[in-house]
Amino acid sequence: MTDREYVETETEGAPIKSWTRGVPVDEGSWRQLRNVARLPFVYRHVAAMPDVHLGMGATVGSVIPTQGAIIPAAVGVDIGCGMMAVQTSLRAEELPDSLSGLRTAIERRVPHGRTNNARENDRGAWDEAPEAVAAAWTAASSGRDITLKDGLDRIVERDPKLSRAARRSPLHLGTLGTGNHFIEVCLDERDRVWAMLHSGSRGIGNAIGRYFIERAKNDMRRWFINLPDEDLAYLPEGSENFGRYVRAVGWAQRFARTNRELMMGQVLAAIGETVRPVEATEMAVNCHHNYIAKEEHFGGGIGVTRKGAVRAGNGELGIIPGSMGARSYIVRGKGDPESFLSCSHGAGRVMSRGAARRQFTLADHEAATAGVECRKDAGVIDETPGAYKDIDAVMAAQTGLVEVVHTLRQVVCVKG
Repeated sequence: MTDREYVETETEGAPIKSWTRGVPVDEGSWRQLRNVARLPFVYRHVAAMPDVHLGMGATVGSVIPTQGAIIPAAVGVDIGCGMMAVQTSLRAEELPDSLSGLRTAIERRVPHGRTNNARENDRGAWDEAPEAVAAAWTAASSGRDITLKDGLDRIVERDPKLSRAARRSPLHLGTLGTGNHFIEVCLDERDRVWAMLHSGSRGIGNAIGRYFIERAKNDMRRWFINLPDEDLAYLPEGSENFGRYVRAVGWAQRFARTNRELMMGQVLAAIGETVRPVEATEMAVNCHHNYIAKEEHFGGGIGVTRKGAVRAGNGELGIIPGSMGARSYIVRGKGDPESFLSCSHGAGRVMSRGAARRQFTLADHEAATAGVECRKDAGVIDETPGAYKDIDAVMAAQTGLVEVVHTLRQVVCVKG
């Protein structure tokens, strides 16, 4: 045994380096990691973060470096999903005794889940996009003479299967979505108030992901390529679908970042109308954790797929959330090259949603979220804290990857 933080596991292909000491990892996740490691285009090794758990073909909580190919299902269907957190000028003692009004104000300002909307076939979207959302859709993006609208038009012009999602996307911009997406109001170690949220590219990112996953599977069938899991179907560099996918993913990642920025504006406005007007301080973080990037590692230019992982280069800020009843962390990366400059994206699930619904009761959920103004109904049992790994163990397993800058505890949680 060495004093290094990760454990290296040999496979039939590339090694697996895992930062999972003291954290449970099920055999299904190990199987998925080994399957990925066997792919011939994996570069050097696969990195498993402490929150690693089962995903679609590839685990959530892993970093997959590749040369010459991309696996669309490893990126997933919530392209560009990530976190944003802002420290505000508000302090804990200024918050009202009851936070239900603040939660209601946030829910009113940000469409979320499958409610909050009169559009029967597209709930959780805007009925009519606010001015800021409409402006973001048609404004030129930073440093590029192209709008979100123009970029999407180019992606879908030859792909009618994406057109329905494309039509809806302007009304999804600035909305939360479903599942584990959330908005929180938190307090840090000095009782300063933070706003934090988790969301991605919504319906259009999902449609892009599913479209290219199927294109990759079709290519594998056409070329008679057998894989250990069909969800590891890949797009070779130089192929038509590879270039189209890279452009579409880049657009979806830009949509997701803009989506978070617009929601944060609404959250700060809700705090302002409920408590008092607030300003964001210089501490603000907006980071992806489901995405691809072209990077340089170990002297080679490669594609890095972070599936449930955050870039943690030396000095880079990131966000590692816990669960509805556990602490979250603002972290600074230490730039560990063996992790491909990465860290975990959260606590990581320890059981499936179905298992959580079978195992936990409403009483369990209420006890686990005591002191948090949030939903206490059966609709969020699958997101109850017990369905996730122990965030303290997850953080202890990656002290070589990040240092903690701020520790946050939530007092309000809006779940998608």
